[in-house]
Order: sequence, then structure tokens, then C-alpha cells
Amino acid sequence: MKPWMKVLAIAAVLAAVVFTAANVFLVFQGKALLVSLLKQATGRNVTLGSLELIPPLQFNLRDLQIEGILKAESISITPGFLGLIAGRISVNSLTLVKPEFIYEKDGSGPAAFRPPAFLEKLIIGRLNVRDGALTFIDHGVGLEGIVLHVNRINVTLVNSYVPPKSLLSKFELTGKIPWEGGGEEGSIELEGWLDILKKDMQATLNLTGIDGIYLYPYYSSWVDIEKARIEKAKLNFTSSIQGLNNNITAHCRLELTDIVRKPRPSDVPAERAERITDVVLDIFRALNEGKIVLDFTIRTKMDRPEFGLGDIQSAVKDTIVSARKGKGPDPSMILAVPLKVLEGTIKGVADVSRAMIDGSYAIGKELKDVFEETFKTE
Repeated sequence: MKPWMKVLAIAAVLAAVVFTAANVFLVFQGKALLVSLLKQATGRNVTLGSLELIPPLQFNLRDLQIEGILKAESISITPGFLGLIAGRISVNSLTLVKPEFIYEKDGSGPAAFRPPAFLEKLIIGRLNVRDGALTFIDHGVGLEGIVLHVNRINVTLVNSYVPPKSLLSKFELTGKIPWEGGGEEGSIELEGWLDILKKDMQATLNLTGIDGIYLYPYYSSWVDIEKARIEKAKLNFTSSIQGLNNNITAHCRLELTDIVRKPRPSDVPAERAERITDVVLDIFRALNEGKIVLDFTIRTKMDRPEFGLGDIQSAVKDTIVSARKGKGPDPSMILAVPLKVLEGTIKGVADVSRAMIDGSYAIGKELKDVFEETFKTE
């Protein structure tokens, strides 16, 4: 046998021995070690079905469960070494199959995700999530809180690391948001990039066909959908997000569609909340060519993102005030509001006529007072 063949055979035998030894270690010691590390990092109970090594260097985890955070059918990890130079944990590829994430908000303040400390030093070259699910539990609204689900989540994230100042991440996310009663579902699409070290980003977010009634606990303090006789409505939301030096500016649009009202017997008069709702909706339609659309801007921080329904509430009020002052779209469009809707809310045509400002039509003080009544908390 030629010398180079002997060397090759010896190398193959050594590789087989090392690989076998590594698998034996993983079976008897590696699994317990990994579970211990994850418990220490998360402060939660951790269980793991199996841990194995696939040549040349890929670790497969089966049936991983971190209590209250994550459950996954399988996780594949290919380690990397570039990040070790900068003192970071480096992973070339990470793939999660059918992971189920859980995030709970206790109601003490705005939701802000706080990842475990060890994740701050983790660098992932490529992340794939296949057929994942997220359960968001908010204990801060309503009497019993609210549970939101996102299913069929697919994520692709590619990182480019230029030590020590840049970690550019390009990402795409899609998912489905089922309605509480079943039958229908909304969708989510998110794509863009961010530099987590420089705290810069650019992204677009689209939510379509969301169940607006199920989200009622979030805005129940300033809208009474029962008295307004709203039975069903869909929400569409789009946002163009720009971030620079940790400062986030998100230009948002909220659209209300497919509104279904509960029938009211002809001998039962409309309640005040119903009349107010009719007026507000028709004004928005008049200002937006028949669509119920609300534009607003959110400003927050990348390292502490916060968003509340107060942003939407303020935008609604500002839109109404602008309409009555003759700003924005042609205020004469307000005349498209049917007088039959205004009956009982303001006194009549004379009051509308008195609301003429600078030669333009707008809503008078009587209607303004009614609008402001809508947004007062109980």
C-alpha cells in the first residue's frame, strides 16, 4: 500500500473513532450538559428528547421544550467559528422545525421583548423557521386577559457580520392569524433589514384580514361596540419602519373593512353610541373616497420598542379636529355624511350651516363635543 493511502486510511479511522466518541459523549453527557446550560440561561425547566451529531458537524435536537418559552419538534445547528474571534457564540446555520413560541405580558407596562442574556452574544449566519407558531398572552387587558395566535410561521434570516461594528440582518416572515371563532384567518408579512449593533433598520409590515372584534378588549374603554351594534369588522394594517441610531419612526395606516352591524328593530331608537359611530365612520369615508382609513406615525426606540392604542386614539381625534378646521382633504366632502345620520346628534341643517369656516364646510362645535365624548375613558 502506498504511503499516502496509509495516511488516508489512518485519518479515516481516526475520524470514525472521534465521531463515535463524540456521539457516545453526546448520548451520555452532552444531553444532560445542554439541558443544564439552558436551565441556567433561561431560569425555566427544560426537557430534551435526544441530541445527536450528524457528519461533518451538525447537531440535531429532538423534542426540545423550555417551559413557558419554546417547544420544538427538531432543531438543527451547524456551529461556526468566525464569531469566536470577537468573543461571541457563533452558529453558521440554525433551523427550527415546527417550533411553538410562547410570550406572556404581565400587564405592568407596554410589551417589550427581553431575550435571555446569552442571546445578546449569539451570532447566527442563517436562521430558518418552518411551520412555527406563536402564542401571545396579554394579562393586561380585560378581566381574563387576551390570547393571540399566529400559525404557519415561516422565517428566513441571513446575517452578515463585519466585526466589531456591524451585524446586518436581512429577514422575511410570513404567518397566519386565525379568527377566534374559526372559519377565517388574517395574515402577516414582514420583510426588511436591521443592523443590531448600529441600531439602524428598514422594514415593511403588512397585517390583513384581522378579526377586529376579538381585539375589542384593547379599545373597550373608548368604544362600546355593543351599543354601537358592531358585530363584525376586519382590520388591515401597514407600516413603513425606518430606524437610525436607535430611533424608530413608523408611518402606519389602519383600515377598517367589511363592517357588519347588528340589526335594530324599527321601533327601537338608536342609542347615542350608535349615532356617534355612524357619524365618525361616514366622515372617514368622506375624507378617504369611501374607505375608512387612518394614517398615523409612531416614534419609539429599537432597544425598547413600545406601541399602544393611545397612538391610534390620538390619530382619530386629530383627524376629526383637522376635518372640522378645514385641513387635509377637501372639507366639502364632509357634506357626503347623510343628514339622516346626523339627526339626533346635532340639531339639524341650520347647525351644519353654522359650521362653515372660511368658506369651507366643516363640523361644528355641537358635533365636535359628541366626538370627544366618544374617546373619553369611563
